[in-house]
Amino acid sequence: MISEVNKPERPEDETTELRGRIVGALKTCYDPEIPVDVYELGLIYDVDIETSGAVKIVMTLTSPACPVAETLPPDVERRVAGVDGVASVDLELTWEPTWTPEMMSEAARLELNL
Repeated sequence: MISEVNKPERPEDETTELRGRIVGALKTCYDPEIPVDVYELGLIYDVDIETSGAVKIVMTLTSPACPVAETLPPDVERRVAGVDGVASVDLELTWEPTWTPEMMSEAARLELNL
């Protein structure tokens, strides 16, 4: 096991490039009832990339009663797992903080005429 002190770091440009590819994959995931991707909707709270290529995603849904609660998180996980450079994906679904429309990007608000 590699200690945290001696853990080799992924070069920043590689991490930035991988993060860009991950965000690109996230932008292909949609709630079928909303014509905006999960990233722009603000459903992705955190993406943590380890040097090994392990990725941890913390996300939420628009509500606990979301009709795609059973299918959207596995879709997000599958799409991110398919990104070159990703070794594994650990997806955590959370309800804190509660999602609100204010979490949407400006692009998402424009798309939804808000």
